[in-house]
Amino acid sequence: MSEPVLRLLNVSRRYGALVVVEDVNLSLKGGETIALLGPSGSGKSSLLHIAGLLEAATSGEVEILGRKTSALNDGERTRIRRDTLGFVYQFHHLLPEFTALGNAVLPQLIAGVKKPAAEAQATRMLTAMGLGERLHHQPGQLSGGEQQRTAIARALANNPKILLADEPTGNLDPKTSDVVFDALLELVRGEGLSALIATHDQRLAKRMDRVLVIKDQRLVETTA
Repeated sequence: MSEPVLRLLNVSRRYGALVVVEDVNLSLKGGETIALLGPSGSGKSSLLHIAGLLEAATSGEVEILGRKTSALNDGERTRIRRDTLGFVYQFHHLLPEFTALGNAVLPQLIAGVKKPAAEAQATRMLTAMGLGERLHHQPGQLSGGEQQRTAIARALANNPKILLADEPTGNLDPKTSDVVFDALLELVRGEGLSALIATHDQRLAKRMDRVLVIKDQRLVETTA
């Protein structure tokens, strides 16, 4: 593994008197997968939003590819999210009027990629997720697991350096969850990406390189 691609330095997030996370330090290296473990309400989503520049920390610093981000304007933060980060959520948020291919193509078109290249990349990602025969199906024609795999392919279509995933299998039954998680890890590792994946499932967390747990608003590493 290489140098850190993402660092959280003494990050805290508060809403008035409510402390969500306190003095968090985290380093994600190139090619590394980290599980962020904790029950609902423990601050996992807030920490991911801070790491993904979707939410500002109350204090502390976020470094992405060695660049400090706290003083950046909205346009610069948006460019980093577009060019460097991929996001997957518990609910797929696919556009129902588009096919699986169309959903995976759209973010690339927004980023300025020409349509033929965008379609080729989207096809590659969807095929890698086991959806090569479902490219032209709309979300309503796909199973829950297929919809989530489409969302993962969409998140990775822009070739991000870092994947941030918030309970990516949390809305699926255990069997489907295993299929989706297998495909996610295989693609992330095959593409050499770094991933920070929030989950409450210890069984899935143990399959990643490291497991970090939010406990009493702080982050601790576990080997359990």
